Amino acid sequence: MKNDNNSAGKPPFSYPVKVGNISANAVTVKVSADDRERKDLAEMWQVLDVKSLQAEVYLSRWKKDGVRVKGRVEAEIVQACVVTLEPVETRINEDFEQIFVPEGSKLARVVAKDAAEMVLDPDGPDLPQEFAGDSIDIGEAITEFAALAIDPYPRKSGVEFSDHIESTADSKNDRPNPFAALKDWKKD
Repeated sequence: MKNDNNSAGKPPFSYPVKVGNISANAVTVKVSADDRERKDLAEMWQVLDVKSLQAEVYLSRWKKDGVRVKGRVEAEIVQACVVTLEPVETRINEDFEQIFVPEGSKLARVVAKDAAEMVLDPDGPDLPQEFAGDSIDIGEAITEFAALAIDPYPRKSGVEFSDHIESTADSKNDRPNPFAALKDWKKD
């Protein structure tokens, strides 16, 4: 039987931080994924390989009982080219920011649809994430932001899709016009 850490609900890359240990002054934390975590991330992201994943994160208090997580995630991954299926190496280098608030906090409540109109700015800050207990998992946040930066259609440099043409230019006139059947349709 395969030993799968994800089946027990544990994320592939985890770095829990006790909220009580976070002060108003930002603390810098540097994290990186080990071999097992990179293998699990490659499986989760459906890529060929995750060569590296690291992040530098600044943790600070936010509005009394919330936590601001701000940083930069860097990764090297290998994906299959969508045209040739050859390996394509990709670098991820993304800034991110996330606010975490305790479960049930009024800072995380979203206005109900029928109560008022809510306008979300896609380029603006994300809504706060709720956390349960006394810790947050910055590894999961790093994983999510890295996943968002993965190119869904990687291509090897210089490779492009080409149209599949079965006929030559000379046989172009032999082909019937698909609209020819409609030419007499509107005549009285």
